[in-house]
Amino acid sequence: MALRPILIIPEPRLRQLCAPVTGIDAETRKLVSDMFETMYDAPGIGLAAPQVGVLRRVVTIDLSREDEPRQPLAMINPEIIAASEERSIYSEGCLSIPDYYEEVERPAEVTVRYMTLEGKTVEQHVSGLLSTCVQHEIDHLNGVLFIDYLSKLKRDRVNKKFAKAARREDVG
Repeated sequence: MALRPILIIPEPRLRQLCAPVTGIDAETRKLVSDMFETMYDAPGIGLAAPQVGVLRRVVTIDLSREDEPRQPLAMINPEIIAASEERSIYSEGCLSIPDYYEEVERPAEVTVRYMTLEGKTVEQHVSGLLSTCVQHEIDHLNGVLFIDYLSKLKRDRVNKKFAKAARREDVG
């Protein structure tokens, strides 16, 4: 296991479409292991492979609290196959947009199909925070960020702030 650097906007790889994983091999297992270590260290509840610079359809999630046993969930090639008409609003944040949170409206429940690390295809109906997290992470695999759901004004403000910070880092 190894910590991987988390990419921050405006990094262009965060806006790219990720390729499907064609087989569960040692490289995929190492990626998942590294992603969990990176996610826990951040700390966060979800991480998508493009956030660590790997353009593959891999997601890690763990909603457990610090005082609870870990409940790691790895999803390979996840896809939403059904979504409820009922909507819910959560305050979302993102490890690639540090210290910025906004309310986002999404379907309250979704059914997701994915492959486990054992190569088994699973369909799972999720609701609540897990539903929001699954949708947020799958968006990453499609080059979509949670700020894309905000008004143009808010989105532009966030993008300008992080572009300015990136320019300062390049100079410094």
